[in-house]
Amino acid sequence: MRCTRPSGKIPSNTVQRIINTITINNYRGKVQISQLKMRRITHLVLLLAGLGWIWASAAPAGATTSGKIPAPQVGFLAPDFSLTTLDGRSVTLSDLRGQVVLVNIWATWCPPCRAEMPAIEATYRAYQNQGFVVLAVNATSQDKQADIQPFMDEFGLSFPVPLDIDGAVTRAYHVSSLPTSFFIGRDGIIRDMLIGGPMAEAQLRARIQKLLAEKP
Repeated sequence: MRCTRPSGKIPSNTVQRIINTITINNYRGKVQISQLKMRRITHLVLLLAGLGWIWASAAPAGATTSGKIPAPQVGFLAPDFSLTTLDGRSVTLSDLRGQVVLVNIWATWCPPCRAEMPAIEATYRAYQNQGFVVLAVNATSQDKQADIQPFMDEFGLSFPVPLDIDGAVTRAYHVSSLPTSFFIGRDGIIRDMLIGGPMAEAQLRARIQKLLAEKP
């Protein structure tokens, strides 16, 4: 048996395999680190977005918009509109800034609408000289225009009745049932809303008095 002394040299193919293994491991390590960083960044973005949503949801009414974003929700700027009234006058909601406005969306065939009209008329007569305006927007796209004047005469209504002929206001205010009422402060921000009815006169007066007491 012969014993051969190791030459002390590593075969070249072995060296290449070691280099390739180190290179691959380094690449994999860099990829894993990059993926880890991306996951951390993604988690951070999602966390910040979630915190922002929680803050916006929990903020007091009006604080999230500062009256700049229109939406048919309490605390948001009332969506503006321009309509023609039954007697041919033009009315624009934003022109009434500085006054308290009740936007009441209704139709002649609607029983709760009929039931609450006397209360709205009485409240309007009581507070119109203090800066209270009623815009009784008729959902004309769902009603018969010929029925509106007899309806007004029946109840002796004296406030403006804008005609939503194409349903644009009904859609803008996301009206799903009639009547729907929006109570708008002097700054144009929706302070309260009521879906359905009828509203009692005492309830209506209390809301209007509160809004009239606010400083412009």
